[in-house]
This record gives sequence, C-alpha cells and structure tokens, in this order.
Amino acid sequence: MTTLTDPPKASFRLSMLIYDTRYRSLTFQAIAAIMLALCIWFLGNNLIQNLRAAGLNISYGFLGDPAGYDINQRLVEYDSQSSHAKAALVGILNTLLVAVLACITATVFGVIAGVLRLSNNWLVSKLMAVYVEIFRNIPVLIWIIIIFTIMTAVMPAPRDFRGDDATAGMVLDLFAFTNRGVYIPMPYFQNGIFANAAMNWILVLAGFVLSLVITRQITSRANAKQEATGVRPRTLLPILAAWFVPFAVLMLVMGLTFEVPALKGFNFKGGIKVGGPLIALWFALSIYTGAFIAENVRAGIQAINKGQTEAAAALGLRSGRIMNLVVLPQALRVIIPPLISQFLNITKNSSLAIAVGYADITATLGGITLNQTGRAIECVLLLMLFYLTASLLISMAMNFYNASVKLKER
Repeated sequence: MTTLTDPPKASFRLSMLIYDTRYRSLTFQAIAAIMLALCIWFLGNNLIQNLRAAGLNISYGFLGDPAGYDINQRLVEYDSQSSHAKAALVGILNTLLVAVLACITATVFGVIAGVLRLSNNWLVSKLMAVYVEIFRNIPVLIWIIIIFTIMTAVMPAPRDFRGDDATAGMVLDLFAFTNRGVYIPMPYFQNGIFANAAMNWILVLAGFVLSLVITRQITSRANAKQEATGVRPRTLLPILAAWFVPFAVLMLVMGLTFEVPALKGFNFKGGIKVGGPLIALWFALSIYTGAFIAENVRAGIQAINKGQTEAAAALGLRSGRIMNLVVLPQALRVIIPPLISQFLNITKNSSLAIAVGYADITATLGGITLNQTGRAIECVLLLMLFYLTASLLISMAMNFYNASVKLKER
C-alpha cells in the first residue's frame, strides 16, 4: 500500500536571505537599519570628540542657574531670580498660548472665507478672493510687523485715559485698549473650594469635560432612537442644560467675580494684560494661515458632488442648512488632512515672535538663555525636541479626529 505524505520542508540556508523573496525584504531592511545606526554613531562620536578637543562638554546644569532677566507676558509666576528652566517653561507656555489661539481663530477665518468664496453674491465672493490672495502671498513676518506698528502708533497711550479732559476711555468701563496692549477683567473665585487658584480652574475644566461627556451621551441616544424609530427626539434643551447647569452651579458656589483694570500711576493695574506683541502675533498668524485654510475649505466643498446639494434642496432645506448638515460634514474628510499642515505651520511660525519682542520659547531658551550661557548645542537640541514633540502631538490629535470622521465601510 502506498501512502501520501507532505513533501519534506526545506531546511533554512543563508543564501535564502538574498534569493528567497520571503526573507529578501527583511534582509535589506536590516542592512539599512544597521547602516543608519552606524552613521548616527559615527556622527555622534565625531561631535563628542570635537567638543572634547575644544574643551567643551554637553551639560544641562545651566538650567538650574538664575536667569537674570524679566519676562513681561507670562502665565505662571516668574521673576529675574527664577532659573533658566523656569524661563524656558514660561516660553513654552507662551508659545502654546499663541499657537492654540491662532489655530482656533485661523480656522474660524478660514471656514468663513472659504464658504463665502463660493457665494452667489459676486461682491462677497470677490472680496474673499482678494483677502485670500493678499494675505497668503505676503510673508507672515511682514504682517506681524505691520500689525504691531499699527497698534503702537494708532492706539492711545495710558496717559490719554487720565483726567477730566481724557482723549480716550475704557469700553463699557471694563476693557482698556492701549498701545501697550489690551487690559481685560480677570475672573477669580471669592469662595474657592481649593486654596490654590489653579486647582479651582482645574475643577472648572473637569466640569467642562463632564458637560462634554453628557452632551455626547444625549446625542448618541438621540441617534440610536432615530435609527430605531425614524423620529429624532428634541435635544436642544437637554444639551443646553448639560452645558450651563454645571457651570452655573460651580460659579455660584465658588463666587465668581472679576477684577476690573484701573489706571493707577503711569499704567493700568489689575485685570489681565494681553500685550501688544501677543496680539500682533496672534492676529497675523490667524489672518495669514486663515487664507490658506480658506482654500482648503473651498476645495473640500467643491469636492462634494452637486447632486448632494440638489437633493437636499429638493427636500426643502435652505442653503444655510444644506451647508451645515450636508456639505460641510462630508467636506471635512477632504479638509482635515491639509488642515493638519496648517496647524503645524502656525506652531512653527510662532517662532517669529522674537521680531516683536514676544517671549516665546525661541526668544527665551533659544535667545537670551543661549546668549547668557553660551550653551548653543544644548539650547538648540531642547528647541528641536520641543517643536518636534508639539508637532507630533498635533498630528496625532488631528489624525485621531480625521479617523473619527472618515467614511466607515460596513
């Protein structure tokens, strides 16, 4: 009797790493990785030897030394006797502040301009086209300088608010617009739950997150009921309650009040000062990047088939509802990928803040600290690490959002 058996498996041979397609790609990747590691080791070793020959060494001990310089715009406590590390932290927070503000406002400007560029009104469409072409074709540094110069030359000085014959006045007795910046009321809690003011604001942030979770639950249940019955329950009032009730309770319990700025001496005291350099940088980055986002929005809207708009109009929807409910949700899938690049550009272009004296991370760590300590390599490496980390986090967050709005196959 004859029995059939599987053919014996061939034993592994070294030649298979080159000639067998199952292993060839892995072999080449391993070789490339080894060569890359050797190049990095060679360059790093060469750098260390050259530094040692010049009597230099890489050390970050200078971060604990007193900085010796003041920073006007800051989000945390800082003085000239604080360490270089604290100065770098102030610069990081200032960079993140202007980046977040510019990303939000640039998105608002870009969406509005992109939608209006497709308006049937000839004048509105052409005005938006002029905005896009002017602002995106002039370097952002020039816009920063122009806006800062206009602010310092046109806005009144604090002394103009003084006396009975004052030539300037506060808006609503709450806001003061001067050539040194804008002064706005500062919120604080009279009966804070925690002794530390920061902890009270963290509690408010937790309330915001709770409201967001409740809102998503309300929306999810409404969607599920609509899919099951074809009738969507009303969600406006529950969503408004989810947003306002927790905040109203927190504000009432902790006694929210405001410190209004007042002219004392040669300048305004109290409240929050939004410095002129911050405003110039923020507004310039917003209008400049908003012009690019407008083109992304226009391309995303035009990528949607006109049949979608015609079908929605046939159902009786008005143009505004069609844009909000039909066109923009689908256009997001086209808009978001290039939008990520624009947010990254805002974060990196914020380094131009040094042109108007705004103390971002480039001005503090890469400017004054570098010049005082002479630690150029260490400061530049830290700068590179910060911008790389910030860019990767922005890309990760936006890619996560992009994955949540993309079409899902069934």
